[in-house]
Amino acid sequence: MMIVVNARFLSQNISGVQRYAIEISRQLKILGYGVRFFAPNNLIHKELADELDVEIIGNLTGHLWEQYELPRYLSKLRNPLLLNLCNTAPLFYKNNVVTLHDIAFERYPRTFSWKFRYAYQLAIPRIARSSKKLLTDSAFSKDEISAVYGVDRNKIDIVHCSVSGRFCFSEKETTEKYILAVSSLNYQKNFHALIQAFNLLKDKNIKLYLVGAINKNFADHKLVENIESNSNIKFMGRVNDDELVQLYSNALCFVYPSLYEGFGIPPLEAQACGCPCVVSSAASLPEACADSVVYCDPFDVSDMAKKIQLVVNDETLRGELRAKGFENIKRFSWTKSAKQIIQIIEGLQ
Repeated sequence: MMIVVNARFLSQNISGVQRYAIEISRQLKILGYGVRFFAPNNLIHKELADELDVEIIGNLTGHLWEQYELPRYLSKLRNPLLLNLCNTAPLFYKNNVVTLHDIAFERYPRTFSWKFRYAYQLAIPRIARSSKKLLTDSAFSKDEISAVYGVDRNKIDIVHCSVSGRFCFSEKETTEKYILAVSSLNYQKNFHALIQAFNLLKDKNIKLYLVGAINKNFADHKLVENIESNSNIKFMGRVNDDELVQLYSNALCFVYPSLYEGFGIPPLEAQACGCPCVVSSAASLPEACADSVVYCDPFDVSDMAKKIQLVVNDETLRGELRAKGFENIKRFSWTKSAKQIIQIIEGLQ
């Protein structure tokens, strides 16, 4: 049986969704299951494309490539199963398996541009109903998808995210004490509350490092202005994985204050690098982090500040959280998740 992977994600900047697609694709390739990867010609991750033996098809890019050229090419191959790992899929192709990571655009519409929101609110319900199988990251997201779109729960399978092996402890001497937060700069990620909480901390010698991309579809541009006006906050933009490992490894703690997550990979990356975590108690995060973090109320700035201060001040607690973090990440594996996807696909025959 041939499986085709929609590798359009190799033409996109890497966020959590693309990270999932890349790591699952790598494992499918390693497992040698007759997988072929098709992508448009505007690749920005050419080394990954070479690693996966990606086949470039067509002349279009973006949604036009996905909705028109990809299914047209697949029809010439007798319509093989198409695995879509990044929320979207060809709307009128019937042999789809789709990973729908979350439905944040339904729950937090203000996070997204109206064009993005409108397109997703039209496309995703159809994709959810017409695909042969839906994959999602957590029990939380499974409940959300089923409730909002009326999808039979038996049609939805949970395939967890994990952490790339390149994330591991790498200590480096640093002159600054800092708290780290990593995410795209949009409303649901709740950086606005984190900044308020940070300003309540007693120790004014601690910096807040923010790592994340500014995307025109998602970014909270007012938040960017607030960041730039605070000398104790350092906005680092997008960084590569080597830089991110160093930032995780040397932070006093990592804070993930998100209001809504389908899973939440960054806390696990932080834990893999030995960084103690303060994490929102919302959505899927307790499912991903279990008892390995200190939880805060993402809607209560004073509680968030209190929990951050607790971890920053207590070296013993930080050590306990590091140990629990290393244990927590053992629950997840990209290899295990890829094998699970293969089993799901085999079950469709």
